[in-house]
Amino acid sequence: MARRKLVYEGKAKILYEGPEPSTLVQYFKDDATAFNAKKKDVIEGKGVLNNRLSEFFMTGLNTVGVPTHFIKRINMREQLIRAVEIIPLEVIVRNFAAGTLAKRLGLVEGAALPRPIVEFCLKDDALGDPLVSEEHIIAFNWASQQDLDDMLALALRVNDFLSGVMYGVGIRVADFKIEIGRVFDGDYQRLIVADEISPDSCRFWDLKTGEKLDKDVFRQELGSLTDAYTEVAQRLGVMPKNATPVNKPTLVN
Repeated sequence: MARRKLVYEGKAKILYEGPEPSTLVQYFKDDATAFNAKKKDVIEGKGVLNNRLSEFFMTGLNTVGVPTHFIKRINMREQLIRAVEIIPLEVIVRNFAAGTLAKRLGLVEGAALPRPIVEFCLKDDALGDPLVSEEHIIAFNWASQQDLDDMLALALRVNDFLSGVMYGVGIRVADFKIEIGRVFDGDYQRLIVADEISPDSCRFWDLKTGEKLDKDVFRQELGSLTDAYTEVAQRLGVMPKNATPVNKPTLVN
């Protein structure tokens, strides 16, 4: 088998050249990182779960008309995606006070926000992914005003979809972050959701108990990350409910 060309390796994923023009193969690693990679571990099975969960969310978004980079899942750890030009911003949607927002504004974790709040952070680990304003974004030409309008609309549509799907399985979406990329059809540009949507990039809380079912389990050392992600996968029907959450989970094809 021919060796694939490595395009990019990040903290949680590796991108390889795809089999067709303008495609990439996205490989999900078992690496877990937090606090801009100051805390690290390898958690066997995490990449398998995130691959399948991201497939579930991206497929759902495509179905309801929110464009994403996802084409198809290849195997347990890989998926075929469209190559995009990533806008160097993290788009964060917050429904409940948590994380840095709670710290910055002195809010009680779990407090409902008056409405969904959309924030932008510059993608730069060395700087700690700083919060930036729309003025910064336009002044430094990271995105245009039209891009910002489109990104805001996409983020809120993702929020509507995610919140509805997760509420249906007894999970609250406190917040999440997405990345957005440009694709070009001739001279026409459009923006689509890229990267991944998984418990790595979302805060998922059990509706009844408030139990955290996301990467905060790793950040705050609350228990088994694999168990938390498996619980999300089982509620969504991605894993059979009678499956034992082990290092190498059995997934539904």
